[in-house]
Amino acid sequence: MLSVGIDVSKGKSTVCLMRPFGEIVAGPMEIAHVDSELKTLVKLIKSMDDEVKVVMEATGVYHLPVLTYLKENGIFTAVINPYQMKQYRVQGLRRVKTDKADSMVIAKYGLDNWNELKDFVSSEDKYMELTLLSRQYRHYMRIHVASLQELTHILDYTMPGVKKEFNSWDPENGKDKLSDFVEKYWHYDNIRKKSERQFVESYLNWAKKKGYHRNQNKAAKIYSMAKEGIPTLPADQTTKMLVIQAIEVLRRVDETLNTILARMQEIAKTLPEYPVVRSMGGVGDVLAPKLIADIGDVRRFHNSKALIAYAGIDAPPYQSGQFIGTNRNMSKRGSSAIRKTGYEVMRSLKSHPMPADGSVYQFILKKEAEGKPKKVAKMAGLNKFLRIYYARVMEVYSC
Repeated sequence: MLSVGIDVSKGKSTVCLMRPFGEIVAGPMEIAHVDSELKTLVKLIKSMDDEVKVVMEATGVYHLPVLTYLKENGIFTAVINPYQMKQYRVQGLRRVKTDKADSMVIAKYGLDNWNELKDFVSSEDKYMELTLLSRQYRHYMRIHVASLQELTHILDYTMPGVKKEFNSWDPENGKDKLSDFVEKYWHYDNIRKKSERQFVESYLNWAKKKGYHRNQNKAAKIYSMAKEGIPTLPADQTTKMLVIQAIEVLRRVDETLNTILARMQEIAKTLPEYPVVRSMGGVGDVLAPKLIADIGDVRRFHNSKALIAYAGIDAPPYQSGQFIGTNRNMSKRGSSAIRKTGYEVMRSLKSHPMPADGSVYQFILKKEAEGKPKKVAKMAGLNKFLRIYYARVMEVYSC
């Protein structure tokens, strides 16, 4: 019984080999994440005439080289959630924080939880690729939001109020009506110098060319806004440059989002569960690959409750003596990505007529009728949705 605690950092790790009762077999010692030093570590572990389990924390991407190398050499390796390790570390009165001390604590954790340790099982390449793409998608979506806010800020100087009249980037068709409009009419002065008839005609021609709905009433409304609006920046070359550059940045980000989403859809469609997930209420072509990417391989969960807990929307029981808590909140200790994507699914579900399989839809309506806030009702619906998701996808793999 030998526990190998590895405290991982960027490019290097500190390793401690420990037997029961705190007997240090080797280390703590520092190794670099290079083939020669990891090979030496593997030889040391395999030379031990004992059952060996390696324990390390999940540390973003830093632990992956060590984890991959150990698994390729057939060594039992458990990857522990950092929160669990943090809770274990706070035992005792004196807090020591060094790489050597941390490797010893991790090794001791392995001994104290020996029977509960689980060997890491790598997901299929498709799920790993989807997860990476999903992470990048969220990253660029944050940039998209910041870029849109910057464009909106400039438009408050040049075309106050126009933002609410147009939708921005639509992932369904890849178009951005706001950017297209502002690119042509970047200042209210460009609209004012036309008569209303001329602007309406110009707007309808623009809409036809760009493939948008030709709405004469909207054109007249925008012309009225231009007449009444008070721009605070002049219609000069500097202002035009600021507007056009903000549009270009936003478009470049949107192109990246379109590319990533297209690749996610391409991969997701090759998975057996895709038709089942796509057919669920509220799940469209955009949300289906995002949902599969965030949940991953559902077979790694032993039941639907484990998936609910992984999403962080479970309400842990609270009982002390004769008191049993009933007013409990969801834990939020899980994947925020699933909660975010799942909430988008619930919003999509409620914004359309009830689907043929309306159990989740009706459940949300029931919670709203009980007086629950709409957001709370949607999260309750997500709980039910994930249970159904688990059952249907597991049925696909059990066939």
